[in-house]
Amino acid sequence: MGIVAGLDSSPDFTRIVVCDADTGAVLRQGYAPHPLDPVEGGGRPSDVDPQAWLLSLGEAAGGGLLEGVQAIGVSAQQNALVPLDAQGNTVRPALVGGDKRAQAAAADLIDRLGSREAWAEAVGCVPQAAQPVAKLRWLARTEPEQAQRVAVLLQAHDWLVWQLLGRPARRTTDRGGASGTGYWSAASGSWRPDLVELALGRQALLPEVLGPGEAAGTTPEGLIISAGTGETMAAAFGLGVRAGDAVVSLGASGSVMAVHHEALADSGGAITSLADATGLHLPVVHTSNAVRALRGTAEMLGLDGGLEELSELAMKSTPGAHGLVLLPYLEGERTPQLPHTAGTLSGLRRESMRPEHLARAAFEGMVCGLADAMDVLRGRGVEIRRVFLLGAAAELHAVQAVAPMLFGAQVVVPQPADYAAIGAARQAAWALSGQLPQWQGAAAQVFEAGEEAPVGQAVRQQYRAVREQIHPGAFS
Repeated sequence: MGIVAGLDSSPDFTRIVVCDADTGAVLRQGYAPHPLDPVEGGGRPSDVDPQAWLLSLGEAAGGGLLEGVQAIGVSAQQNALVPLDAQGNTVRPALVGGDKRAQAAAADLIDRLGSREAWAEAVGCVPQAAQPVAKLRWLARTEPEQAQRVAVLLQAHDWLVWQLLGRPARRTTDRGGASGTGYWSAASGSWRPDLVELALGRQALLPEVLGPGEAAGTTPEGLIISAGTGETMAAAFGLGVRAGDAVVSLGASGSVMAVHHEALADSGGAITSLADATGLHLPVVHTSNAVRALRGTAEMLGLDGGLEELSELAMKSTPGAHGLVLLPYLEGERTPQLPHTAGTLSGLRRESMRPEHLARAAFEGMVCGLADAMDVLRGRGVEIRRVFLLGAAAELHAVQAVAPMLFGAQVVVPQPADYAAIGAARQAAWALSGQLPQWQGAAAQVFEAGEEAPVGQAVRQQYRAVREQIHPGAFS
């Protein structure tokens, strides 16, 4: 029996799990927040010294947590750009998160290559402010002196793996992390150095992209360090998703990600074509609105109990909410692409003007919006038979009631766990044994549409009719 560890360096903390390499059973855990300076007005910083990640890692691994560990996998926040000089030192703090400063740079990149379609064809996605390619363009335009010193480009998990190995001459990444940069093609499996030059104004060294199960190296003490990957890919690996599965993330905004056998180039830019940690692909469709529609409805109804009370209220209504339809485009929308629109409440009649019907319409509107995103993937040949629901809102009774019938698929709500860290540990076990570990999937509740599937189709049709009336041709 071997012992492996997975560490997840998220935007706020490091979490470590130590697992049995054969079964995936979690043996022990560690946690430590990143020592970050507070941001005036709240929120997260856009510039972070990567040393904070190392300090957090060291604290989380304290007390002999890693004793007996034979291999370590690293998961880390995606979209972090770590620019290094020729000596391997950071030329400035890492650029992390959804950096709004890079919005104009992303638009500039689209213009410089010619169109959104050109980007989708080149790398499977259209530049967004969060992506390293847009941050690199921002750096070149805003801090030209620092940009001139850039010799190597890494991401957060690349940098951490490199540090754990003692900063060797060889620098590595994995295809999952590389696919989120905006300068690696998931379709061809290769870097696009011409796009680095387009953004930075000149070339920079890029890490070697390792295959699934490959090790990045071994420490002098004999500890194997696997390739590492981004948080999204690690979480999918930790959940045990496979072909036919989709993962729906319920945050303020939402996303639908599915496992697919090939990269998808979307000329409209709705699909971001990522690679996973196993050799397959993870096409993703984002929505601007998800749980924010529920929170807004709860506030409008004056519910002190928040989302839980809203859920209980919604269950007093019936499917279709007595004809009420909420298009939840409260802050514009990405899918469909309606960036400047507002939400719409349709179907008001005297009998439908009750709090429980508005509550039900909010849940149905949120899930129908995500089902629209899922249909974008299905329309490109992605098979979806099972849907994993992630996020605190997945525990709400109303979500669990409406999701199976509206998604038209089995719905799985995993028990809360550190799935990104577990996925990193599973990757470490792969590097240790040379074989893909067949760990047991996540413990979960399972919900079926059953006899309510036709009802769900009717609710979807009601939603589509209103959407087409208010925003005709939105998906054309």
